[in-house]
Amino acid sequence: MTITAAADGSALGNPGPAGWAWYIDADRWAAGGWPHGTNNMGELKAVLELFRATAGVDDDLLVLCDSQYVINSVVKWMPGWKRKGWRKADGAPVMNVELMQHIDAALQGRRYRFEWVKGHVGHELNEAADERARGAATAYQRGSAVPEGPGFTPLTASVESRPVAAVPSRSRRVTLDLSDDEWSALERRARAADVSPEALLRSLATGGR
Repeated sequence: MTITAAADGSALGNPGPAGWAWYIDADRWAAGGWPHGTNNMGELKAVLELFRATAGVDDDLLVLCDSQYVINSVVKWMPGWKRKGWRKADGAPVMNVELMQHIDAALQGRRYRFEWVKGHVGHELNEAADERARGAATAYQRGSAVPEGPGFTPLTASVESRPVAAVPSRSRRVTLDLSDDEWSALERRARAADVSPEALLRSLATGGR
């Protein structure tokens, strides 16, 4: 299974009060920030905290970013920086090197890929992450509490709030391949009905009985 998440950062004034956020769905997201930072710092911190939050699961991770800087840093430039002692080709030190080093450590042993998405064009996950990163930056600007979010809980750890009728002993096993968008839609409908995705599918198969 693949976890699809958006990671984004925000800085009011750039530099200025800064925030970061990652977002999977309404029940799994997190945000934070600093009194003073840059947009790039927020973007990198969001990626770092996403990998840290999901470190305990064996799922693949698809990270959606609207920052080419973050994607290129992780996918293209980081191996060369490491070989050069975390210096760029011209010998200058790498910017935000501590965040880069922490990300490098968090990536070890993980299955992941990054995908660029255009920001501020209505992409659901990207907009949700952007809104929360901006909210964290605004909270630091105002000196108010930062909305930190619920964090990450694996779906396999969820427990239904009411018992589900036992499956008859004579049953059929069905394997269904769903896209990430289809799985997200199924999750939303299941949460609205207060059941698991599996229970929702069974109810559809029995006509809602």
